[in-house]
Amino acid sequence: FVVSWVSFLCQDMICKRFGAKASIKISILALLVNLAVSLCFWACSLTPGMWGAYYDTGMIEVNTALNATIGGTWYVVLGSSLAMLVSAVVNSTLNQSLGRMLKKNNFASFAFRSYVSTGVGQFIDNLVFAIVVSHTFFGWTWVQVLMCSLTGAVAELLCEVFL
Repeated sequence: FVVSWVSFLCQDMICKRFGAKASIKISILALLVNLAVSLCFWACSLTPGMWGAYYDTGMIEVNTALNATIGGTWYVVLGSSLAMLVSAVVNSTLNQSLGRMLKKNNFASFAFRSYVSTGVGQFIDNLVFAIVVSHTFFGWTWVQVLMCSLTGAVAELLCEVFL
């Protein structure tokens, strides 16, 4: 939530200068880098030994928690990866389509196309993640999924507008 809006702002800027196809390609590259780092963290979590700072109490909960945190959870990585891929395509395509419809090439038209595409893209991003992770694995209701998606999209859009 804290930084996902930054990727949408970057997509909007790349889309304006180089087009939707370039923005989608950069998003896929970023996704692949993210997956590679996640894979490295997962591999590190398999390293034997006590890597968590703990006192000699005979308990290994801290080490298990550290491995779980560094190793990640596969369904969170899957959900966030799928959500980012789908929302990047939606955001970039919508941004470029709106840009073609607008006659002027000024800040107001850029802001309009960026804010609309980011709002829709963020909603899709949050919705896909909430469906894959929160609804499927945590049992969220559809009302929770939709409200979380909408609330998150509005908050993330406001972060971009504020910047």
